[in-house]
Amino acid sequence: MKLNQLILFLFVATFCLNVNAQDFKLGKVSVAELQEKSHAKDPAAVAAILFKKGEVRFEYVEDKGFEIITVVQTRIKIYKKEGYDWANQSVRYYLANNGEEKIYFKDAVTYNLVGDKIEKTKLKNDGEFDEQINKYWGRKKITMPNVKEGSVIEFEYTIKSPRFSELIDWSFQSSVPVNYSEFRTYIPEYFVYTPNQKGYVFPKVASEKNKRTIVRNSKERASGYVGNTTFSQDKTDYQETMTTYLAENLPAMKEEAYVNNIDNYTSSISHELSMTRFPKSSIELYSTDWPSVTKKIYENDDFGAELNKTGYFEDDINRLLTGLKTPYEKIDAIYNYVKTNLKWNDYYGYSCNDGVKKAYKDKTGNIAEINLMLTAMLRYSGLTANPVLVSTRSNGIALFPNRTAFNYVIAAVETPKGMMLLDASDKFSTPNVLPFRALNWMGRLIRKDGTSDVVDLMPKVNSNSTVMMNYSIDERGAVTGKLRQQQTDYNAMTFRRKVDNIIEDSYLEKLENENRKIEVTSYSRQNEKDLKLPVMETYSFTGSNLCEIIGDKIYISPMLFLAGTKNPFQQEVREYPVDYGFPFTEKNTVNIQIPDGYTIEKIPDPAVITMQDDLGSFTFITNVLGNQIQISIINQINTAIIPSEYYSMLKNYYQGMLDKQNEKIILTKV
Repeated sequence: MKLNQLILFLFVATFCLNVNAQDFKLGKVSVAELQEKSHAKDPAAVAAILFKKGEVRFEYVEDKGFEIITVVQTRIKIYKKEGYDWANQSVRYYLANNGEEKIYFKDAVTYNLVGDKIEKTKLKNDGEFDEQINKYWGRKKITMPNVKEGSVIEFEYTIKSPRFSELIDWSFQSSVPVNYSEFRTYIPEYFVYTPNQKGYVFPKVASEKNKRTIVRNSKERASGYVGNTTFSQDKTDYQETMTTYLAENLPAMKEEAYVNNIDNYTSSISHELSMTRFPKSSIELYSTDWPSVTKKIYENDDFGAELNKTGYFEDDINRLLTGLKTPYEKIDAIYNYVKTNLKWNDYYGYSCNDGVKKAYKDKTGNIAEINLMLTAMLRYSGLTANPVLVSTRSNGIALFPNRTAFNYVIAAVETPKGMMLLDASDKFSTPNVLPFRALNWMGRLIRKDGTSDVVDLMPKVNSNSTVMMNYSIDERGAVTGKLRQQQTDYNAMTFRRKVDNIIEDSYLEKLENENRKIEVTSYSRQNEKDLKLPVMETYSFTGSNLCEIIGDKIYISPMLFLAGTKNPFQQEVREYPVDYGFPFTEKNTVNIQIPDGYTIEKIPDPAVITMQDDLGSFTFITNVLGNQIQISIINQINTAIIPSEYYSMLKNYYQGMLDKQNEKIILTKV
């Protein structure tokens, strides 16, 4: 799917109308709210946000200038024990030099109904915590006291920030119902922000302009005269725009199968600074388009300057490249060298933290340090390599031009066979098989001159899983067989990660329990460490509860424990794309030996199910040779992302596939 199609799915135009906001206030919890046993419109909800109000103001501080004050007030109803997590709240804040933010919680109270009286329990100091995420970000957390089923909690927090690059992101929807959500901004004429809305809910929007005044006080003492000091005031009038966004009765955003990141589809608004225009100063433009964004990122000392450093690795890379001639030999050698010698410290970011030289020396670094180093080494070897900015799946889709849209970087190298994408932070990653976290629509490649191009991150080659299973059935219904599975690309990566550092006995115990209590013997695994080859596992198995015997008949599902049992798509209507992450092919070949003294009464008929536009196909082929049944089953999904308009077709496809996989073979005793 193209990026502009997703924009069409996600974003709505802002429209203006008069908004009559209700007067929600902290401390006004009612008996009716405490008595409520379930949410009126979503009885299954474990909690609900009764109201959430946010306000962003710009306050002028003498000798400092403007600072942004953000105040958020929230009231939440807890219906069930599963909703207790809502008693834990956290807010992230910036703490790096010259941009440190301060955050304060207040009026945090839990309300319970005891008899016919409202009991209040205030948050104490031991329920408030502060933690440092990394050198740039901290997190303030609170744990509300005395929370029970039926409790109502409310709290307020304030963020004071000198950072103008963006305002707080405001989500109108949440994982639970939201009764009322209001967000209001007061922006001086000196700052111009681009509001970016997403989601399917249309918040009401109203704006008005008001006159404001900045007052500056000054004093001046006359030279040579003690006590002769004059005071004066300087007043500057400016225009402030108040904008109110309001939405009511918002349904919960519920996770569905194969959703990339639910936040991509949650109704929300963000504001990115596009320009400043102060009196007696020239207009300064910020991130108004992608070229501007990428150019600023490249010019950052923690990005472009780090990318240009080579002296720390030159001797090592010269030795590594000795005798290598083809681009692919060089890519393979450098890529594996970085993967082997550097360990990712689990920190994201497109900016280096301690720098590539220190990361190389310490053999550990963040995403930027590892992959910018990889890019620099590839360039040094004579290849055309560039960094690619990425927004991870957890960070959301980078649709709007802004510097915070990205939180990750990989390397791209041009080869005679096309662009090759590399990420040296993951030991199981291979060329063009990126870690799953990085498979998020589009990235932006940045060249040395700061120009950029869109790069499609989604895989185009199907990842395969091929199973060959042979088994026999005896007259008691016991099954004895052997299975071999071969997996490539993303399927292989997933398998290798699943078994990494897992004791084989533990893995086999789980394998047996997840497959109808079979007993596994003669287990072996091939190519687990050789990432260039498909990974394979082979084992023998027996099972006593895989068949059903009724009278003189044996009933058996031909795929045994390999057959799916539940359609992953349960909703009647789906508004979000189905995101598998990568296209795939599942091929199962099954050979069944029927017991002596039995004949085949019924086997499933062959079937073919196809989806339009070549999105996918399912084939089920049967063949009988004497006392053997041969079955070939193929499920092929040809695209990583299926748009929501195909959802009904996809749901029916899966149901038809499951029904066919679970049809029974019937054997009758002669």
